[in-house]
Amino acid sequence: MIKIKNIYHMLAYAFQVMNKENYAKLETEEFEYAADLFAAILAKGMGNQIKRGLWRDYVENTESLRSPKGKINVTLSVKQNTMRNKQLICSFDQYTENTYMNQILKTTAVLLVKTPEVSSRNKKDLKKVLLYFSNVDRIDYRRIQWSSIKYHRNNATYKLLINICYLVIEGLLLTEQDGDRKLARFVDNQKMHRLFEKFVLEYYRKHYPEFNASASHINWDVDEGDIEFLPVMKTDITLTYGEKVLIIDTKYYQQMMQSNSYYNSKSFHSHNMYQIFTYVKNKDYTNSGHVSGVLLYAMSDEVIVPDSELSISNNRFGVKTLDMNRDFSDIKRQLNQLVKDFLLD
Repeated sequence: MIKIKNIYHMLAYAFQVMNKENYAKLETEEFEYAADLFAAILAKGMGNQIKRGLWRDYVENTESLRSPKGKINVTLSVKQNTMRNKQLICSFDQYTENTYMNQILKTTAVLLVKTPEVSSRNKKDLKKVLLYFSNVDRIDYRRIQWSSIKYHRNNATYKLLINICYLVIEGLLLTEQDGDRKLARFVDNQKMHRLFEKFVLEYYRKHYPEFNASASHINWDVDEGDIEFLPVMKTDITLTYGEKVLIIDTKYYQQMMQSNSYYNSKSFHSHNMYQIFTYVKNKDYTNSGHVSGVLLYAMSDEVIVPDSELSISNNRFGVKTLDMNRDFSDIKRQLNQLVKDFLLD
């Protein structure tokens, strides 16, 4: 189980805005549940956004009006017989704070206020900021179109907040029992994987700028033939130091090993090994041996913990675990040791 405080550290690396003074106090607080941590971040972040001003945009409204404006919908007016009351149904743009992102913030904040795992102090802070969202509608959290949200210079400050909402609504496994909405106490592993990947990438970007950390594409080493239908190869993390290259593929599983019940044995996940092998061999198309690959697992509760290194066809490979239930200073030590072993030796 991942330590709740380490979720904060992962978010701080993934979203650099959390390193600023406004969020500094959260680093010293203790949280028993992920929902309480997310509530504290959201209350602080929404308060900061209120000081800057809630994001406003033009939103299309459709209303029955006595004084027409915008586009008049004659068909709908006739169908609903609004002209009988000397009104017409009109569609018009209104510059308002009742935008989709503000609706998501309000919906999530209200949900957290009703969650038992959120402390009374954080509930109080959320209720304070919600007073400024009185003109913003709540929406059905089950129908949020996350992929439709676009960020640009004017609304970039919402990126952290919307991602927190995503982790609450999608990652805490919302369920309904007896008509009540309930949150799981810990974040779903599937949703934590993307955060884990982003955290490791941003960690190396910050502490090892000389490695040029990136999520890069790898070209297929094809001698001839049509490559149009070959799958895209994009690494989670690629670190480059001189002639050496380290490709890291992050994994966040409940079970790090695959089992064979017939032989009563365990082994590394075959598709993960095939994937990292493919990345390395296509990157090292000259067979120089300067390209290495590591499968980096977030440690689960399994008894067997992968910690192996091997050489295959002149390239080094590693299967490592990062224990996310330890103090963050030890997590940093593990990440530092990884690059020392594979890039600096």
